[in-house]
Amino acid sequence: MAFIDEIKIHAEAGRGGDGVVRWRQEKFVPKGGPAGGDAGRGGDFFIIGVRDVGILAQYKSKHEFVAGRGEDGGNKSLHGANGTDYVLELPIGSKITNLATEEVFYLNEVGEKIQLLKGGYGGFGNEHFKSSVNTTPQERNEGEEGEKGDYKIELELFADVGLVGLPNAGKSSLLNALTNAQAKVGDYAFTTLDPNLGAFYGFIIADIPGIIEGASEGKGLGIKFLKHVKRTKMLAHLVSLENEKPLKVYKEIRKELEAYDKKNDLSLDGLSKKEEIIILTKTDIVEDKKLIAKKIKEFEKLGKPIFTLSLFDDESVKSFHDELVKILRKL
Repeated sequence: MAFIDEIKIHAEAGRGGDGVVRWRQEKFVPKGGPAGGDAGRGGDFFIIGVRDVGILAQYKSKHEFVAGRGEDGGNKSLHGANGTDYVLELPIGSKITNLATEEVFYLNEVGEKIQLLKGGYGGFGNEHFKSSVNTTPQERNEGEEGEKGDYKIELELFADVGLVGLPNAGKSSLLNALTNAQAKVGDYAFTTLDPNLGAFYGFIIADIPGIIEGASEGKGLGIKFLKHVKRTKMLAHLVSLENEKPLKVYKEIRKELEAYDKKNDLSLDGLSKKEEIIILTKTDIVEDKKLIAKKIKEFEKLGKPIFTLSLFDDESVKSFHDELVKILRKL
């Protein structure tokens, strides 16, 4: 099922039921009094946060969601039942925007429940209108319509680790090696068109599609995927040693992250401020081991944890696997 991170829906709270005109029909009572019950109110419309980041794909072919209608009033002064609430499940990290009012809601935690729309009030039955001057009222109310609205839902991934780097840095391959994500892998740019996710000892690793120079301005796959990195706890920055100047490549991506922060006023908690580890990948293509050591020293000046990795070397994969577990548990 394709990953979907943005949908539009139409939502409606339930309509209130109608009040009724009814009369008492008791033995030995020549003229029964009013006995029409009030109606139930319409169901409210809620959203709730769940951990399933792929759930928006289930709503691809369904865009309209309606809460239950209130039950009409009954005979013998019976009150109609309230309509069933509608609870729409959305992944944590969702931003929900009312397209008419521009009011914005966020779901940040599993189980967080927000009321978007109120159901309509139920109508009064004729018993409600009884008085000393109106002993046989014919009046009753129809139920009110529930609130309704059109919403845009945008998902900003919540992940423990976001894999970032230029296209072909080895992000999808690493994700597959660490998890059972089965992400698509190829030897051409932009193999990954959508974020891939994998579970890693209870942590979530997200393979963010390749970021290139100018991404913060919308180039390449652009800003669409930088928003996913925004809610990631830690970055794992992959730099392939097939690049002649890997440190320069690293700095290009950092520049894009900083530009995004500046553009979106994220000076305190932006992409460039996140915890970061650096992984030098594809060490198998460098025959001169002294050259690898030289590149490592260049990166060590940044003061961040440095790892080297070849996916063709099971030992290096196992070593990184174990270190990543330790890092995430500390984080």
